[in-house]
Amino acid sequence: MATKCIITGVPGVGKTTVITGALTKLEEMGVHYANISFGSFMFETALAEELVRNRDEMRLLGKDDQKSLQRKAASAIATIDGNVIVDTHASVKTPKGYLPGLPEWVLEALMPDLFVLIETDEDQILGRRLGDPSRVRDMDSYRALASHQSFNRAIAAAYAMKTGCTVAIVTNADLLLDRAIDDLAGLLE
Repeated sequence: MATKCIITGVPGVGKTTVITGALTKLEEMGVHYANISFGSFMFETALAEELVRNRDEMRLLGKDDQKSLQRKAASAIATIDGNVIVDTHASVKTPKGYLPGLPEWVLEALMPDLFVLIETDEDQILGRRLGDPSRVRDMDSYRALASHQSFNRAIAAAYAMKTGCTVAIVTNADLLLDRAIDDLAGLLE
């Protein structure tokens, strides 16, 4: 039976690094997953519609544009067969508050079996953001990051209530990347 897994984490937590490592480990075991970036689906559409110039502008779009892009991405991803990982954000920090990354219409299209939050200490996230010149990210305070991670846990519970999926937390602490990779791979076996 195919597994649909949504994996989330605040920007800078190392989500994509953990996913990539877990997928490599799973491939070695003969377990195959399509790795889908929800944001990439949205970004490609936003570029085509000339709504943004770069990926970091996505979070600044208005609510109606965000919703339209989410619908289009969910519809496209829902057609993919087999084991699927959807790399996305549980919520998006906007100038007017948190926007659900997976509103009802997205969850109904995807119907995940598993929801995974990648987390770590807020000071580690701040350090990773400062060390990544390739992205334009907000330099949130420790308190703002703690609030965002806390909100993501709450919204993950709401997503689980809507879909009946399980929720797991994988910690990606500094110097313990291999443990996070093993933990995620174990959830996806």
